[in-house]
Amino acid sequence: MSRLRQYFITGLLVWLPMGVTVWVLLWLLGILDSIFLGVLAAAEAMIPGFEAVADQLRHVPGLGVLLVAVVILATGLFVANMFGQWWLRQWDRLMVRIPVVRSIYSSVKQVSDTLFSGSGQAFSKALLIQYPRQGAWTIAFLTGRPGGEVARLLDGDYVSVYVPTTPNPTSGFFLMVPRADVVELKMSVDEALKYVISMGVVVPPLRDPRPGTPAPVPQVPGVTGPLPTQGDTAAEAAALHALADPVGARPEL
Repeated sequence: MSRLRQYFITGLLVWLPMGVTVWVLLWLLGILDSIFLGVLAAAEAMIPGFEAVADQLRHVPGLGVLLVAVVILATGLFVANMFGQWWLRQWDRLMVRIPVVRSIYSSVKQVSDTLFSGSGQAFSKALLIQYPRQGAWTIAFLTGRPGGEVARLLDGDYVSVYVPTTPNPTSGFFLMVPRADVVELKMSVDEALKYVISMGVVVPPLRDPRPGTPAPVPQVPGVTGPLPTQGDTAAEAAALHALADPVGARPEL
């Protein structure tokens, strides 16, 4: 029974990553197809006689994903020039004038601009902080620095961090902690996310020290370190005696 259980766990470890990957891809495809179907429904309501064409388009596999990707790419090409930027500003002005929509639209736009901006600091570094209490450490991500009224009230140098939950990193906690209490990690953000999602099972590889960093020099009592005091153990005294007289300390064969 123990050998059968071992075989079952081995097979599960082989199929589980593939199954989760397929599930995520199908979830994304479902979202894109739902967007495409919504556009078709709106076109049927606005264009007379479009029902026959819409029924044919619904039965084409993968068409919704392809068309949504093409629309996103075309939008990026359109707003990359001066004319597209002007239309984008007009669209933003229209959205911020709608009472309920403006709060949602403005918040999502600010977060997306911060996350996907190449010059921003959002999720640029993996950090190690003490949370939720002193002595308990967890992984966090740098999101920037406090600003506005909060920055005026905080005394000292603070950073804004995001502490994800496990195993779902999309929820978490936003904290403002002193920079002196933050330890910057050498692991990448992707490696830190894998470490959090796997609940510490997938350990990132240990990074080598940066080139040019001298190796630590071992401290030898009486040579590179201080002489042993009276409270040192007998083993330390014997080691000091061996360094001072290596020939006499050699055991007789």
